[in-house]
Amino acid sequence: MTSPSSPSPPSPPPPTAPASAGWTGQVGTPTRLYLLRHGQTALSVHRRYSGRGDPPLTTVGEAQADGAAARLAGIAGIAAVLTSPLTRARHTAERVAAATGAPLHVREGLVETDFGAWEGLTFTEAGERDPELHGRWLGSTDVAPPGGESFAQVGRRLAAEREAILAEYPASAIVLVSHVTPIKILLRDALAAGPSVLYRLHLDLASLSVVELYPDGGASVLLVNDVGHVTSR
Repeated sequence: MTSPSSPSPPSPPPPTAPASAGWTGQVGTPTRLYLLRHGQTALSVHRRYSGRGDPPLTTVGEAQADGAAARLAGIAGIAAVLTSPLTRARHTAERVAAATGAPLHVREGLVETDFGAWEGLTFTEAGERDPELHGRWLGSTDVAPPGGESFAQVGRRLAAEREAILAEYPASAIVLVSHVTPIKILLRDALAAGPSVLYRLHLDLASLSVVELYPDGGASVLLVNDVGHVTSR
């Protein structure tokens, strides 16, 4: 008489989805921030400090904004376009809102650094005007231009603004139209990098960067300084 066959080993359980949404351990559904720098102005043409002054977009800047708007129009599900109150950012954001159909909201927290007495000066001119202070400013985020705002102050402002945005738009896709320093600070914080990264990152006019911020505090930087949609530089 033949012995009964040995029972087959049990089948392994089906694979389950990982607890984390990202390779680096983040948990939950992130808020995705599309960080868009405004288009060209007359001050940016000559590489002058441009903080709270309010120059409009040039004709080139308007074309750059249109290119960015067309790029973002191809992304489904954008919940809102949030913009700095300054004209160059707001006019860029208006084009994005029109192209995407997303509501537009002005956020004071996204405004550019206040460069104080250096507003409108070139790097060289500011160094000649205040050589000792300008040198210290380049070496420390705690040093402010005369009558202006330090990068550390901007960082605290942006941290509060970021938390407010995450609370208002959880698990959403948002366009933030802002300026070079606020965008650099958001990237720096997402990377958990030191202050020196502010002086090493380069962001072109109308460039697009993308950050995902998770509800557990984690972050992923997906894109930095993409200008594929810009035809006029």
